[in-house]
Amino acid sequence: RWMKLPLRLVSRGDAGNGRKSYKPPREEDIRATFDMLRTYLSNLDDVLTELKPIAEEVAKDNTIIVMTCNFGQSELLMNFACSASARGFDLSNVLVFATDTETKEIAEGLGLAVFYDEKNSKKIPSDAARRYGDQRFVAMMFAKVVCVQLISLLGYDLLFQDVDVVWYKDPLPFFHDKTSPISHFDVYFQDDGAHSLRYAPFSANSGFYYARNNDRTRYLFTSLLYAQDIIRRTESHQQALIALLNEHSSLFGLKVKVLNRDENDFPGGWHYHHSGMSSMMRDMVNGEANPFIFHMSWTNNKMNKIKFFQQMGDWHVNENCIAKSVEEISSERPSAVMEEKLLASLLRTECCLVEPSIKCHYRDKPSIIPCRDNPPIDKTRPSWWKG
Repeated sequence: RWMKLPLRLVSRGDAGNGRKSYKPPREEDIRATFDMLRTYLSNLDDVLTELKPIAEEVAKDNTIIVMTCNFGQSELLMNFACSASARGFDLSNVLVFATDTETKEIAEGLGLAVFYDEKNSKKIPSDAARRYGDQRFVAMMFAKVVCVQLISLLGYDLLFQDVDVVWYKDPLPFFHDKTSPISHFDVYFQDDGAHSLRYAPFSANSGFYYARNNDRTRYLFTSLLYAQDIIRRTESHQQALIALLNEHSSLFGLKVKVLNRDENDFPGGWHYHHSGMSSMMRDMVNGEANPFIFHMSWTNNKMNKIKFFQQMGDWHVNENCIAKSVEEISSERPSAVMEEKLLASLLRTECCLVEPSIKCHYRDKPSIIPCRDNPPIDKTRPSWWKG
């Protein structure tokens, strides 16, 4: 009988239940994008001039590790730096794009290279997003677009990562290995885990990816800059980026590699929260898996990220430093002439823990120690620890 129904045109984002994954941007989205681009483009030459010497000093093997952060997420930035320091990693080629002065001071206090573009950051809120997709979350997406666009324009390869990432091994050798059978790709993405129509066909996670600098990737990031209206409409930087990956791979031959979610090199929140991946998480807890990184994605808000990192033995920040500026952490505000080494020593001494802070919060989430006696975060869920 279905053969008798008339055919009709549908978009590639139309689901079988009639739901549309993509809706055209509204006039308000377009006008807001015009305003953002007007500010960005009118200041671009000055920003590049200021950024260029910083990038030149930071880059290694023509590669820069790019992060962006506001004050509301600064504890996660601290945790990345503190956990990496505790494990002996060199972070001298990390460049943090701070969106407010508080984060700039914190990044400097952690010994990280930092760039603060006040003109393009003035409309970005300093508070943490309350949930995925809220207005603060969407506003930060502009910062995630701008930082990679600028580094790409300067001619560098880049590893972009969100601040809710911890390293177990330096990931750069994986991407720099010229003998690897996947060394010919232009961009590499962590698998988001959500293989839904909304993220088809790549399911790329926009919070951890590597890009080789060439004409194809430079235009990809330029197109993403122009797609702010789609980001605002979908409330997702990731969704807009995947749509562009699809278009650019077809039109320009962009070579896209999504790292298999079923392998244990680059796990994330999907593995942490998905019951079907318990075996991989158990291998991590037992030391039988040896991933490069862990990305606490798929987690609703910052406080839960902190709790889950604590359960996994990956939290290295003193609780007295959470939600505090450098001024609040130190007994007196460091002056503008304070030596950088002294400031870095202060923040690392006050805030970084050599040994992780391990705490139980929820019995139904993976943990490095048994948390059977704690309540579940998801009602009726049994303990992750059996027996």
